[in-house]
Amino acid sequence: MVITGIYYALGFLASGALLGYLTRPWAAAPFVAMAVFSLWFFRDPERETPQGPYAISPADGKIVAVKDEGAGRRRISIFLSPFDVHVNRTPITGTVTKVQYKPGKFLVASREEATAENEQNLVTVEGNGTTVVFSQIAGMVARRILFWKKPGDKVTMGERVGLIQFGSRCDVFLGPEWNIVVREGQRVSAGSSILAKRE
Repeated sequence: MVITGIYYALGFLASGALLGYLTRPWAAAPFVAMAVFSLWFFRDPERETPQGPYAISPADGKIVAVKDEGAGRRRISIFLSPFDVHVNRTPITGTVTKVQYKPGKFLVASREEATAENEQNLVTVEGNGTTVVFSQIAGMVARRILFWKKPGDKVTMGERVGLIQFGSRCDVFLGPEWNIVVREGQRVSAGSSILAKRE
């Protein structure tokens, strides 16, 4: 459980208790429901990370695009609905070499334009002779991106590194040394689903 969820839940419960006290007890019901949803939304299940020359998914969700970006670089786009786990994990073991925040729009995150136009956090990880870039992209509902690491930090494949709140998207950019093993329409899980293998 991400501690943020506990704060949200306590806030909703306090608001519900106050409203129920000032009016009628049943008036607190919507706030209790929102508190329960907050605890569920911010769940953070343990995952078993595969070992090997892999790039694994940084997010839970549905793959909405596998695109050639030119110069041998390819992009895998993962859409997270409000019902997916929103804790993000690093795709490979290595060092965080760059974290770049880009302001932008809040288009529906499943749309192709979201990659270039939406607010996002671009993270570069280098390790074992390869560089992987992944982005935490805000959506129409998601308006807060959290990243808990900084340039120079060492990370292990599958390690928790951030969170996007309430529906969003993650893009993963891979070089020609990677053989992509997923397809559009497939569902993936952060920290456990293999996106690509090193050739």
